[in-house]
Amino acid sequence: MLESLFFVFISLLAVVALILFIPWLRRLVISNQLLKIFRKMLPPISQTEQEALDAGTVWWDGDLFSGRPDWNKLLAYPKPQLSDEERAFLDGPVEQLCDMLDEWQITHDLKDLPPDVWQFIKDSGFFGLIIPKQYGGRGFSALAHSEIVMKIGSRSGTAAVTVMVPNSLGPAELLLHYGTEEQKNYYLPRLAQGLEVPCFGLTSPDAGSDAGSIPDYAIVCKGEFDGKQDVLGMRVTWEKRYITLGPVATILGLAFKLYDPDHLLGDREDLGITLALIPTDTPGLNIGRRHLPLNAAFQNGPNWGKEVFIPMEWIIGGQSGVGQGWRMLMNCLAAGRSISLPATSTGGAKLAARTSGAYGRVRVQFNLPIGYFEGIEEALARIGGNTYMMDAARIMTAGAVDLGEKPSVISAIVKYHLTERARQAINDAMDIHGGKGICIGPRNYLGRTYQHMPVSITVEGANILTRSMIIFGQGAIRCHPYTLQEINAVHDTDKKRASITFDSALVGHVLFSMRNTVNCLGYGLFGKYIKSSIPDNCDPEIAPYYQQLSRFAVNFAFLADIAMVNLGGALKRKERLSARLGDILSLLYLCSAALKRFEDDGRPRADLPLVHWSVQDAIYRMQQSFDEFLSNFPGNRVFVWLLKKWIFPVGKPYSPPTDKLGHEISQMLLEPSEARDRLTSGIYLPKASGEPLAELEQALECAIKSAPLETKVRNAVKSGKITAQQGEKQITQAYHLNVITVSEADLLHKMRDLRSRVIKVDDFSQDFSYEAPSSSGHTEPIPTSSTTATPAPVVVAAVAATGEAEQSDESEEGVRDSQTYTNIAQSTLLESGQLSEIAASDLFADENFMSEQNKDSDQPAVMGTETDKDSKSDDQHDLLAAEELPVSEVEPEPVSGSVKRSVDNESGEEKTHQAK
Repeated sequence: MLESLFFVFISLLAVVALILFIPWLRRLVISNQLLKIFRKMLPPISQTEQEALDAGTVWWDGDLFSGRPDWNKLLAYPKPQLSDEERAFLDGPVEQLCDMLDEWQITHDLKDLPPDVWQFIKDSGFFGLIIPKQYGGRGFSALAHSEIVMKIGSRSGTAAVTVMVPNSLGPAELLLHYGTEEQKNYYLPRLAQGLEVPCFGLTSPDAGSDAGSIPDYAIVCKGEFDGKQDVLGMRVTWEKRYITLGPVATILGLAFKLYDPDHLLGDREDLGITLALIPTDTPGLNIGRRHLPLNAAFQNGPNWGKEVFIPMEWIIGGQSGVGQGWRMLMNCLAAGRSISLPATSTGGAKLAARTSGAYGRVRVQFNLPIGYFEGIEEALARIGGNTYMMDAARIMTAGAVDLGEKPSVISAIVKYHLTERARQAINDAMDIHGGKGICIGPRNYLGRTYQHMPVSITVEGANILTRSMIIFGQGAIRCHPYTLQEINAVHDTDKKRASITFDSALVGHVLFSMRNTVNCLGYGLFGKYIKSSIPDNCDPEIAPYYQQLSRFAVNFAFLADIAMVNLGGALKRKERLSARLGDILSLLYLCSAALKRFEDDGRPRADLPLVHWSVQDAIYRMQQSFDEFLSNFPGNRVFVWLLKKWIFPVGKPYSPPTDKLGHEISQMLLEPSEARDRLTSGIYLPKASGEPLAELEQALECAIKSAPLETKVRNAVKSGKITAQQGEKQITQAYHLNVITVSEADLLHKMRDLRSRVIKVDDFSQDFSYEAPSSSGHTEPIPTSSTTATPAPVVVAAVAATGEAEQSDESEEGVRDSQTYTNIAQSTLLESGQLSEIAASDLFADENFMSEQNKDSDQPAVMGTETDKDSKSDDQHDLLAAEELPVSEVEPEPVSGSVKRSVDNESGEEKTHQAK
C-alpha cells in the first residue's frame, strides 16, 4: 500500500516537472489558459494610456520595486556637480536678476515683471537654459536648471515661473527632440535670444487632469496661406486656459486632435493628438487676456480660435509628427516635471528653514526666544528634516536626468512629495511667524510663497491624482520587472508571440513572488542580522537604515503582487489602496536620496540629526501606510490577518523621530553654522540695507552676540540691582551701575533696534496706498557699523559732566515736556540710536533713584555728584536740547573731578579718565 502511494506521488511529481520544465507543454497546459483569463480580466488600454506607459525610463525606482535594491549601485552614481560656467552664471546673472526683483512691487503694484527685468531675462539667455550652444543657448545641465530656478524662486515666484516655463514642457523641449531641422534652425536661436516668448496650450475647460480627452480639434484640408492657394494644412478650433506666458507669448505650442475625413493624408480618419507651433499674430488666434491665480503676477491666461488655418509645416516634426503628440508630451513631461516644480518647492522650504530659525531666535516672548519653546521646536524640526530630504531628492533626480534618464515614475514622486512637503514647511513657517507672516506687504518674505503654494500643488498633474492614480498605477506596470511584459502579451494580437512572451514573463513573475514571500518573513524576523543589505564602506551610524529600507522594499514588492493578483483591474479603481502603495514606493525613494546625499557630502557629522530625523520619519510613515493598506484590504479576514503577521511578525517596531532629535535640529536652525548654511544653500540672500532678509540675518548674528549681555542685565533686574522696568532704561541703568561696558551697551541698543525692525509688519493708509507710512517706519535702512550713532551712555556721561554749566539760549529753546517730546520723536530716535538718551533723561529725573545711587555707590556718579539736587531739572533740559545735536557738537570740556568713559579707536579697549 505504501509502495503504491509512493509510486503515485513520484508519478505526479514527474508529470508536474514535465509540465513546468518543458516550455511548449507548460504553455499549452498553464500559460495559455491563464492568458485567456487575463485577457478577460484586464481592461483594454487606449492609445494614450499605452503611450503614457511606454514613455520615460526606469531607474532606481526599478531597483526598489524589485525588492532587492542594490545600495552599492546607488552610491556609485556620481555626485551631481555644476560646471564652472554654470556656477559663474549662478553667481553672476542669476544673482543680478535676484537683486533686481521686488516681489511686492511685482505682485501688488505692477502685476507683472518690470520691463527692465523682462529685457534682462531675455538678453541674459534665461529662456535658453536647455537649448544647446549650437543654437545660441546655454546648454546647461538639469542640475544647473534646477539650481537656477530654485534660487530665483526663493526671491520671486513670478520670476521663477517666467524662467522655468520656457525651459520645461514647451516648444523648446519639444523641438529639441521632435522638431524638423528647419524648425530647429529657425526657432531655437530665436527662443534662446529671447526674440520669441513661448507658451504651450494643453489644458481645456473640459480636459484638465484627463488631458488625453481634449476636445480641441483640427480638420485636414487645403486652403489659402501666405498668398498661395491649395496649401495642405488644417483648420484648428480650440479653447485653452491656464496657459502660462500665454498673454505675452509670440509663439503658441498647441495640442489638438487631428482628423482627416477627406483622406488627404491616408486611409485613417482619426489621426490622434498632434502638436503644432503657431505664431500668436496668426489671424483668428485670440490671446492676451489674463487669469489671476491667487494674486500671482506671472503671465497666465486663456486663448482660443475657431477654424484657424495653419499649414502642415507648422506641426512639430512636420507631417511625420501627425498623431505623435501624446507620446511627445509624455516623454518630455517625464524630464521636465523632474526639475522645475521640485526646484521651486525646495527653494520655498529652504527659505522657510532659514527665516523661521532666525526669527525664532530673534523674536522674544516671556523673556525667551520663541525658538526655545517646544511647540516651536516641533515645527522647526519638521521644516529642517523635510527640507533636507527634499533637497536630496531634488539633486538626485536632476542627476538622473543628466545621466540620460527620463524617469516618468520618479518625476511623479518628486512632483507630489516635494510640493506637499513644501506646503508643510511654509505652513509651519507661517505658524512660527504668527502675525508677522499674515500681514502682507514689502516686509513680508513668506506671505506670497504661502499664497502661491496651491499653484504648485495643482499644475503638471494635480497632487490628488498624482498620488492616487499615477505613482503606483504607473509604477506597478513600468517598474515591476514582469508586469509590463505580461500586459503587452495580453494585448498582443499575434497569438504565438503573445504565448511565448506571456509564458516567459509568468515564470519569472512566479519565481520573483516566491523569493519575495520568503524574504518578507525572513527580514521581519532576522532583518537586523542580514548584513548583505548594507553597502560597502557604509557609515556605521546609518547602516541600520539600509537594512530597514531593504526590509520594506521586499515587503512592498510582496504586497504589490498580492494586490495585483487579488484585485486585478479593480485595483485601478481602489485609489486609496493604490495611493498607500504609492506612498511606500515614494518614501523608499526619498530615503534613498537622503542617504546618498549624506555620503556624497562627505558624511558631515553635523548633518546627522537631519539624516536621522528625515529617514526615521519616512520609515515610520511607511509602517503606517502598510498598516492602513492591510486594514482596508478587501478580502477574507483570516487572510488579511496572515498578511499582517507575515509582514510584521513581531509587531510594528518603528517609532517617529524623538523630541530630542527634533531639539537638535531646531538648535541647528536657531544659530549660524555650516550645517545651517548647507541646508539652505542655493537660495538668494540679499545684502542690501533695508532688505527684510538682510535685517533678519543681521539680527540673528547680533542676537547670538548679545545673548550673554541680555542675561547679565536680566539677572541684575532679578537681583534688584537694576530697578528700571523698560528695556532702554534698563540698558542705560546697567551701564551706569557698571553691569555692562559702553561697547556692550551699544550692542544691546543695536539688538533692540534690529529686533524692532525684524518684528515690524506693514501698515497702509485707509485705501491701502503706501504713500504715508506710519511712525513705525517701513523702509529705513539699518545703520551699518560705520554709521551707527555713538552709544547713548557716552552722550549721557558727556552732557552730565558739565556739572552746573549755564543754560544757553539754545538749551532754553530746547526745553520741552519730556513725555510730549518722547511721543513726537520716539520713532525717529529709535531709528537713529538716540532713544536711550530720552530713556536716560527720564530715568535720572527720578529723585528716589538718584538719592539711592548717591547714598549707596562708592564710585562717583557719572551724572556729576557735586551738583546740587535742585539743578537736576536744568541738567535734564540741557540733555534734551543736546539730543537734537550731533554727538560731536555736545561733547563738552570735562569738569575737574568728574569721570568720563571712552573707547580707544585702535584697540577697542574701554578706558576711564579722571578729568583734570
